[in-house]
Amino acid sequence: MCGIVGVLGNHEAAPLLVEALKRLEYRGYDSAGIATVNAGRLDRRRAVGKLVNLSDMLVHQPLAGKSGIGHTRWATHGAATVTNAHPHRAGPVAVVHNGIIENFRELREELAAAGYVQESETDTETIALLAQLHMDRGATPVEAARQTLHRLQGAFALCFLFDGQDDLMIAARKGSPLAIGHGKGEMFVGSDAIALAPLTDRITYLEEGDWAILTRQGAEIFDAHDRRANRAETRIQIEATRIEKAGFKHFMAKEIAEQPVVIADALKHYIGTDGTSLNLPPEVDFATVDRITMVACGTASYACHVAKYWFEQIAGLPAEIDIASEFRYREPPLSPTSWALFVSQSGETADTLAALRYAKDHVAKTVSVVNVPTSSIARESDLSLPILAGVEVGVASTKAFTCQLTVLALLALKAAVDRGRLDAAGLATHLSALRNLPGLMNHALSLSQAIADIAEELAEAQDILFLGRGAMYPMALEGALKLKEISYIHAEGYASGELKHGPIALIDARVPVIVMAPRDALFEKTVSNMQEVMARHGKVLLISDAQGVAEAGSGTWATLTLPEAPPAFAPILYAVPAQLLAYHTAIAKGTDVDQPRNLAKSVTVE
Repeated sequence: MCGIVGVLGNHEAAPLLVEALKRLEYRGYDSAGIATVNAGRLDRRRAVGKLVNLSDMLVHQPLAGKSGIGHTRWATHGAATVTNAHPHRAGPVAVVHNGIIENFRELREELAAAGYVQESETDTETIALLAQLHMDRGATPVEAARQTLHRLQGAFALCFLFDGQDDLMIAARKGSPLAIGHGKGEMFVGSDAIALAPLTDRITYLEEGDWAILTRQGAEIFDAHDRRANRAETRIQIEATRIEKAGFKHFMAKEIAEQPVVIADALKHYIGTDGTSLNLPPEVDFATVDRITMVACGTASYACHVAKYWFEQIAGLPAEIDIASEFRYREPPLSPTSWALFVSQSGETADTLAALRYAKDHVAKTVSVVNVPTSSIARESDLSLPILAGVEVGVASTKAFTCQLTVLALLALKAAVDRGRLDAAGLATHLSALRNLPGLMNHALSLSQAIADIAEELAEAQDILFLGRGAMYPMALEGALKLKEISYIHAEGYASGELKHGPIALIDARVPVIVMAPRDALFEKTVSNMQEVMARHGKVLLISDAQGVAEAGSGTWATLTLPEAPPAFAPILYAVPAQLLAYHTAIAKGTDVDQPRNLAKSVTVE
């Protein structure tokens, strides 16, 4: 969601800005623009749609200058138009912004009364106009930016550029992430380290409320109270930020295929070399924990939903799941002997971060499960556990989801050991089952062509239902989410037993029903629900193992046969066909698989 880059360099800024913005495309956007200062003159270019449109514009209307800012916009206030695209300019000030200014209407009225009228529909232009007002009243660029920041309410990452100032940039962060990059006689700003990786491996992350004055000689950082602040400089691993398709047509296809490798890496990281013990930090001790509350959004919340079954069935630990956007507002009663666990791929999800901050003073420990160990959620948690999925570019999460499940499964096993529910032999058996999963996932990946053939027919549907029981219920929810995200087909996931309590009214010959049912203790009940669908001429796609497919009998429209998996951890395996169904259906529909409409990879606004 909304990418920001800034360059105070020794080379032409425009190509660097566009290249950095390309590395932020995965965040989701609908317009893009850059602004530079050249020979003291501030100028900008903006275009709607993909970055290639901005690149084409720059061929015909080049923008010179070695200082510049750039932006990819995901619309919040106002439609995707050139007028609403960033950077926004007011007189001598240009601004790029990620976030939402909650008091922009009040500020807009105040500015209008002073004669400063907006051209756009955005909240961001208000920031530029406010800075212009302060400069018109005699403030320096730095002082104008400082005064402006103190008037803003909401969440934001900001970068200011000024007319006549080719060695000055102001960056600020409140709620939305922002990083400063250090070069040799150059300085950079980016929404994340991925954007800056080709430019530098030396990064300083701004903390909540920080703002910084950047020149080519370095950065002077201040906290929310305008006190000088020392923020650590860290080195990033360039290899870890590499973005390439490696021969695949889409990032999503590559990331689906990477799952056996990244899950094996995660297991290797968290399982002892003997293969029978856990290698989690010593702070992970559930002996005195009476409850765990898991908070997340979207796909990550479904990972938590699966983990609820593991924590309760394997560890006997009561577990609650909350959608992060609702968590604070229902004022949940939290116990000082409970833990709160927060799951986020980016580690910057605004609602999840806000929930973490709410919970910190109410629970014994906050734990995060994230893919970016330097992210805000990771830094603000008492304990952070990386999922080690590597960079995930596709907006629809795949390998991050299964890595989240893997780490959550290991946490549930640790809870079972700490609570005396699992002995060494039992732990070894479960770990062996997990270590076998990458091989089983390779088998599931080999079904890609068969799934592609099925997807050709799914692509003709207007509505699709997913059914599952037990831990397969949240997998049904996840399968439906994946499909609707990238194919734009309406899909819903249900617990199989709930079918007859309403959704069965939707069943007819035009509605495919995808049943996720490994041959486990709940299989026969799921098959009964499946029979109810077929009795009403529903088209059933059964995903099961060989025994399950055989026992289900005839009458299904199609079947996918997966290898037999340990019942407890089957959801990790069954994620693969769900992802491939969504992917191939989207291909058949001709949609943008990696960057589906209206969606953003990193949701940094509430």
